[in-house]
Amino acid sequence: MIHVTIWNEYRHERHDEAVAKLYPKGIHGCVADFLSKQPDLDIRLAALDDPDQGLPDEVLNNTDVLFWWGHMAHGEVDDALVERIRQRVYAGKMGLIVMHSGHHSKVFRSVVGTTGNLSWGRDTKEIIWNLMPSHPIAAGIPDHFCLDCEELYAEPFYIPQPDALVFASWYDSGNIFRSGCCFLRGAGKIFYFQPGHEFCPSFYNPYVQRILTNAVYWAKPADIGYAIPDGAPHILEDVTNEFNK
Repeated sequence: MIHVTIWNEYRHERHDEAVAKLYPKGIHGCVADFLSKQPDLDIRLAALDDPDQGLPDEVLNNTDVLFWWGHMAHGEVDDALVERIRQRVYAGKMGLIVMHSGHHSKVFRSVVGTTGNLSWGRDTKEIIWNLMPSHPIAAGIPDHFCLDCEELYAEPFYIPQPDALVFASWYDSGNIFRSGCCFLRGAGKIFYFQPGHEFCPSFYNPYVQRILTNAVYWAKPADIGYAIPDGAPHILEDVTNEFNK
C-alpha cells in the first residue's frame, strides 16, 4: 500500500457558500474520492485546524506521498512542521504534490528554495498542453485538454528550473504558464500542478484526476538501500566530520 495524506487548509469551503457548494466534502475530500478508486492507495485527510495542524509525527512519518493545498492561511502553518516535511522529502522518505495556490505555501517555497511568486488574473479558459507524453505523470493524457474555468496563473513564475516540465498552459488572454513541474530535491520528488482554484470545478475533470493519480506513483519513495558493512563508518558522517575540522 502507498500511504497518501491529503492536506488542505480547508477554510474557503467552510466560510464561502459558493465554494462549499462546489466542494461539499472540501477540496481534500474531492481529491480523496477519486484517489480512493486505486486499490493500492491508503488515503488519509488532514486540515490546518486539526490537532497538530493535521500532521502529528505519527501521521507524517507514515505518509509516503503528501498532497498540499493552501491559500489564505499560509502564514499560520508552523515553521517546525514545514522543516519536518522538508527533511522527510529530502531524505526520500516522502513525495510531495503541491496544488494550485500551494505555490506560495511555506512548504513549497522551503522545498524548492525560491519565492514561488507569479502573475495572476481573472478566471478564464485554460488549455493545458502535454509537453512530455512519455513522462509517467502524463500517461493517458492527450496532447492537450481544456478547462473552461480556471484562475489565470501566468509567467514569470519564480521557481527553479524544473527537472521536468510536463505540462504548460495557455489562456485566451495570451498568457502562458509552466503548469506541471517536477523537481528533484535530495532523494525526494516534488510535483507542482496549477489547476485547482477553489471557485472552479477543476478537480472533477477526468484528466486532472488522472494526472494527480499518476503523480502519486511517480512521487512515492523509491526503494533506497545503503549497504554498509558491519563496523564500517557511515560515509555521510565521514564527510561531515572532515568538513568540520
